[in-house]
Amino acid sequence: MSDRFTQAVLDAKIPVGRVVANGFDWLQDTFITAFDGIEASLRGMIGLLGAALQTPHPFAVIAVFCGVTWLLQRKIAPVVIVALCLLFALNQGYWMLTMQTLTLVLAACVVCMGVGVPLGIYAAHHPRFYRALTPVLDLMQTLPVFVYLIPVLVLFGLGMVPGLVATVIFAMPAAIRLTELGIRSTPKALSEAATSFGATTAQRILKVELPYAFPQIMAGLNQTIMLSLSMVVIAGLVGAPGLGVSIVRALNTVNAGLGFEAGAVIVAVAIMLDRMLRVEVKR
Repeated sequence: MSDRFTQAVLDAKIPVGRVVANGFDWLQDTFITAFDGIEASLRGMIGLLGAALQTPHPFAVIAVFCGVTWLLQRKIAPVVIVALCLLFALNQGYWMLTMQTLTLVLAACVVCMGVGVPLGIYAAHHPRFYRALTPVLDLMQTLPVFVYLIPVLVLFGLGMVPGLVATVIFAMPAAIRLTELGIRSTPKALSEAATSFGATTAQRILKVELPYAFPQIMAGLNQTIMLSLSMVVIAGLVGAPGLGVSIVRALNTVNAGLGFEAGAVIVAVAIMLDRMLRVEVKR
């Protein structure tokens, strides 16, 4: 009786895994050229960012980051914190790995904000679209990373690109949600005033809604950076260079010292990026 019941349950099983596997096989067979093009584009962007961060002298890179921080903050304290964090990475001997991790994080931010901000603006103006998009965003953030890492590896192979794609999938919902919230929070009176003065939809978005939503968009960028940094270990598992490789090596060799060194540098990078991009806007 038990065997019959077990077999009946197996026969009634919804074939989720088989359907997903067949779907990815179809994607790979049908759009292999498109995926090759996406991989080449992402690899090119990663190469340019990597060259910009890894080729100059470390002190030149530190000076650039400090200068950008001063332009954004106009305060000396964040500049000092950014300089100290980068000098700490240099002192610990993790400079190149830190720059490789920053390459992954910055590339992920470019993709997330480039796609997430327009989607968030569109979602704010189309509530039905946002309601339909919400379950997808929930799935992107709650599905275990290792689950969608498997098809990403199949489609893009080993290296920085699959790590970047996995990071984008995990981090993009923050950019979309916070952009949508900022645009939707724009006072209706402001939008109506702009429309009454003859502003087009594009002008209203660019001159009224985006400036008002700028703090929320910057918060989305900050969250995207923090989520991207949390993915560096996952990226190391799929062959992406950076600080995640040291974490994986420390885990495999049970080397607590190496793990805490690399972890401390990751924390320093997170503090640096947070202080550099924490922009306060007075409305």
